[in-house]
Amino acid sequence: MLLIEANNIKKYFGDRLVLDIDDLKIYSEDRIGIVGRNGVGKTTLINILTNRLAPDEGFVKLYGSYSYISQLEEPDNKSISGELASKFGIEPIWNDYMSGGEKTRFKLANALDDNSMMLFADEPTSNVDMEGIQLIEEMFEEYKGTLIVISHDRNFLDKLCNKILELEDGKIKIYNGNYTDYKNQKLLERERAEFEYEEYIKEKKRLEGVIIDTKQKVKSIKKVPRRMGNSEARLHKMGSQNARANLERAVKNVKKRIEHLEVKERPKVDPRIKLDVQHSTELHSKIIIEGKNINKSFDDKIIFKNAEFNIYNGSKIAFIGPNGCGKSTLIKMILDNNHTIKIAKGAKIGYFSQDMSILDNNLSILDNVMESSIYPESFARLLLARLLFRGEEVYKNVNVLSGGELVKVSFAKIVLQDINLLILDEPTNYMDIDALEVIEETLKDYDRTLLFVSHDRRFVDSIADHIMTIENHKIKIFNGSYKEYLASKNKIFDPNKEEIEKQIIVLQNRLSEVIGRLSIPTKNDDIEALDKEYNKILEKLNKLKDKLSI
Repeated sequence: MLLIEANNIKKYFGDRLVLDIDDLKIYSEDRIGIVGRNGVGKTTLINILTNRLAPDEGFVKLYGSYSYISQLEEPDNKSISGELASKFGIEPIWNDYMSGGEKTRFKLANALDDNSMMLFADEPTSNVDMEGIQLIEEMFEEYKGTLIVISHDRNFLDKLCNKILELEDGKIKIYNGNYTDYKNQKLLERERAEFEYEEYIKEKKRLEGVIIDTKQKVKSIKKVPRRMGNSEARLHKMGSQNARANLERAVKNVKKRIEHLEVKERPKVDPRIKLDVQHSTELHSKIIIEGKNINKSFDDKIIFKNAEFNIYNGSKIAFIGPNGCGKSTLIKMILDNNHTIKIAKGAKIGYFSQDMSILDNNLSILDNVMESSIYPESFARLLLARLLFRGEEVYKNVNVLSGGELVKVSFAKIVLQDINLLILDEPTNYMDIDALEVIEETLKDYDRTLLFVSHDRRFVDSIADHIMTIENHKIKIFNGSYKEYLASKNKIFDPNKEEIEKQIIVLQNRLSEVIGRLSIPTKNDDIEALDKEYNKILEKLNKLKDKLSI
């Protein structure tokens, strides 16, 4: 059933065209994830789709009720049912002293209480811990209506979405499948574009070679020999002129063929960032941070009781746990050189926090980064470009940047400093997925000690080789990845698990094949049949994955 249709939408901010959408239809079975870089207009799009913001041109028609969850707005209703409050672990009455995660959960409960046909959610997992994110996922899965969500949490988008809407340069493109399917289709698109570009260059060079060869033939046509009679000379001259004219016509025709070739641009390939640590003092101590007999409490609330921990040289530790469990407290104790914590001699700490206090509002992006950089400007600009600050954008003053852009500049400034111990507190909040994946790639290659707090499960699993938690007022460190950590907590033997995993691999391979054919169909492909097969495979996959998670 059609629930939203938008036609010929244009939206300007000043003289900048933010949205330029020809046609968009949203149906009752759609569960859409909206992705795109910071500032591209994702929130503007859903505000227009809900008629909360009028477009400058075009129209939007809504054919059903909706609820809306925003990080920036308070809920319309300040109370929820006791049942929902219990499910979400919050008070039934809204108050301004709730934590960010509690406010998000309240807004979600409030939206679900409305029983609307559509649910719009703008970054619903920001400031929410892993347990809260899983709870939101479960609630969204149970929700039977249409879901339109902006999120940078890739696991979240994988779990919930059957379509991804990409917004870039004001235009939208819709991909069938979840976020992983979308990335696979983008890869296929890039490979196709590279192939078409190479074929274009190859054909252009071939035709240019034909022109050179033909011109050489023109030059090689002989003049009339001196000893030849008049009649013979006339015949020879006419033949030569005809041959030259034919060859020159051939050259013109080939030039026209080159002009009529469909020009293919070389696909942009972002260079890989390898953060080779320069000039920093290398730490030779086996243990970089050592904590012993750590005790901490706030009034009657005990955080640590005779806790201890060791962080070893070169390890990458993800510090995870629910909001309020003591993560920020321990990091502050490390940074404050608390007497119970010993830091290796020669350690130079780079610390990232959400307050962006290391940035100077009077300086440009580039000047801020270079103020303390030990790397050359060329490398700093390369990193900034990968974080989507390209060309003249690096000369923007930081006081005009969005929250997500400030996070990216802060990260760049810290990692380019003279440091050998990096501590990051929620580096992925308010950041677009493209930039998040660049930071992920950079930190994977970082060869010094890293301690970071994050609720982004894929980010944690991609980078961490140790998991730090707080349990019963003690600090525990698990040696292994996040997946291995979860497996260690869920050691339930299931003889069918291996068979289910094999079936999942087979279905995922077939799904990739179907998606590839849907993305670049041939004349023999039945699009409708492929689309039905795609939905059936997706349904089977979700059922098998649910069995594994039980």
